[in-house]
Amino acid sequence: MSSTATVDESTPEYSLKHGWRTLAIAGGVIGLIGILAIALPVVTGLSVTVALGALLVLSGLVHGAHSITTRGWKGSMWQLVVGVVSLAAGLFVLANPVVALASLTILLVAYLFVDGIAELWMGVRMAGEPGRRTIVASGVLSLVLAAMLWTGFPADAAWAIGLIVGVSLLITGISMAAVAFAGRGDAETAPSATGPRGA
Repeated sequence: MSSTATVDESTPEYSLKHGWRTLAIAGGVIGLIGILAIALPVVTGLSVTVALGALLVLSGLVHGAHSITTRGWKGSMWQLVVGVVSLAAGLFVLANPVVALASLTILLVAYLFVDGIAELWMGVRMAGEPGRRTIVASGVLSLVLAAMLWTGFPADAAWAIGLIVGVSLLITGISMAAVAFAGRGDAETAPSATGPRGA
């Protein structure tokens, strides 16, 4: 028991005081990828579509292999059906990435519409509570984006997914960098000397 406690005490814990640079660099790289995705939304959208198709094919192969290795199991037929559907969907996406990108745009419109309605409904239920206006504003924004994408469809199908992915990556990168520099600031304001460790 004592040896375990000694190992646990000697194991250094991660701290932004020493690791903020790595987090800041990672955030910067992700932010730059986001900017590149925003600059090339069509390429990004097609890349996301192709990656999705490849994942569906891989998933289909895994499900199919699993159904073969578990023939005696009652769920093996379900695994086989899922595998065939995933494989067929993946091959379709890879063979027709532009059509698949348009389909993803329709799904995005549906998501934004449902999200906007849900947030507005939540805002109505939160009457008089703090944060209500922010939720309502977010719901309205989702509905406006859904309407803009729908009225511009199919012309906007080429860039919508890529632009949203790029913005998401950029925001993630900025957030990571902000956390890193905030941790650096805390480390600099903390006392530099913690005192010698007693033997």
